[in-house]
Amino acid sequence: MIPPTFDYAAPTTVDEAISALRDAGEDAKVIAGGQSLLPLLRMRFAAPSTLVDLGGVEELRHVREDGDTIVIGAMVTHARVLRDPLVNAHVPLLAQATSTVADRQIRHRGTFAGSLAHADPAGDLPAVALVLGASLEIAGPHGRRVVPASEFFVDYLESVVAPDEVLVAVRVPKQGSWVGRYEKFNRVAQGWALVGVAALVRRENGAIAEARVGLTNMGSTPLRARRAEAALAGADSPAAVGAAAARAADDTRPSDDLLAGADYRRHLAGVLTRRAVASLA
Repeated sequence: MIPPTFDYAAPTTVDEAISALRDAGEDAKVIAGGQSLLPLLRMRFAAPSTLVDLGGVEELRHVREDGDTIVIGAMVTHARVLRDPLVNAHVPLLAQATSTVADRQIRHRGTFAGSLAHADPAGDLPAVALVLGASLEIAGPHGRRVVPASEFFVDYLESVVAPDEVLVAVRVPKQGSWVGRYEKFNRVAQGWALVGVAALVRRENGAIAEARVGLTNMGSTPLRARRAEAALAGADSPAAVGAAAARAADDTRPSDDLLAGADYRRHLAGVLTRRAVASLA
């Protein structure tokens, strides 16, 4: 399939990218790695008037430490996240979850920030960003703002980034004493997750003191399994973990589609939550 025609802008700074978006109007799209956008273009699910390519904006290719936070620029690829020493030392959950994203070819082109900006609830990393308490730095014509991941995802393929704004960095707090695990179930290797679970656990005195559970593909946005999190607090046995994990699908609205039914997804959410938390606790 052939995408529709569009104009092309290749800025070299963030300010130039914002100017290009402002000049192009609301029909413009930002492209980073392109691994999410290009399929939409080819299938004509997206038809932008202008593509603004961030590939030449070198200031967005950094990974740096800022106190208790790791700052990841918008043009940092999944492959770099996987091998970056700061990420592996301070946010190992992100590295482990990134290793499950698609295949090597996709990971060498796709970007961490791009996967969040795409806002696909079936993507692996939005749920991980939620449980890690990440925040997203957005630049626009009126300056910069920082939005917590819990407020970033609006609906299916929709985020708070305005048409004339650019996601420039993701700020991820260091895990510290928290340990994490990402579990996913897919029908074929490198396929989208039917359901995924990102779990973070902090332990005290042989029991779970706190837990965070993020859900992939259980609604129109990534979700936190709040009832399971509350039930996991104080869990000190496999039976207690299993009972709490069974509540992971509470208050979720997974879809019925050709790949899986809603009831099956609810079942998977409980199984994967138990598996992830048990491996940590």
